[in-house]
Amino acid sequence: MCWWRDQRGSVAAEVTLWAPVMVMALVLVAVVVHRGVDARLRLNDVAHQAARAASIEHTNARAETAAMAAATRALADAGVSCQSVQVNVLGAVRPGAAVTVTVSCDVDLADAALLGVAARKRLSSSASELVDTWRSADGET
Repeated sequence: MCWWRDQRGSVAAEVTLWAPVMVMALVLVAVVVHRGVDARLRLNDVAHQAARAASIEHTNARAETAAMAAATRALADAGVSCQSVQVNVLGAVRPGAAVTVTVSCDVDLADAALLGVAARKRLSSSASELVDTWRSADGET
């Protein structure tokens, strides 16, 4: 009597039962990775839009206000849900200078907590724009 003959086909049965579970786990991981990459790409675009809005203004105060407004509007348009948004403008707004805007966002990943992912992830992106050298001074038309 051979004991291994009773076990024939058990590996095939186990693989058949575990394969759908493993595929679903891979799909869930892919969805979480995709959400993170997509949020980062959209945040890069938001930073570029905010930097462009800041570079058009004539004063630092107006540049910060314009960058925040552009970032908030672009995040809403892109469909990125941030729990908190922080916009920092570096550089003086004067002809020929570079203005750098950093946009930071806490992206909500609470629905992926099943996979052991943190509920929030802090993403940050920076973009620089040059202020036009030949633009008119404030008050000129």
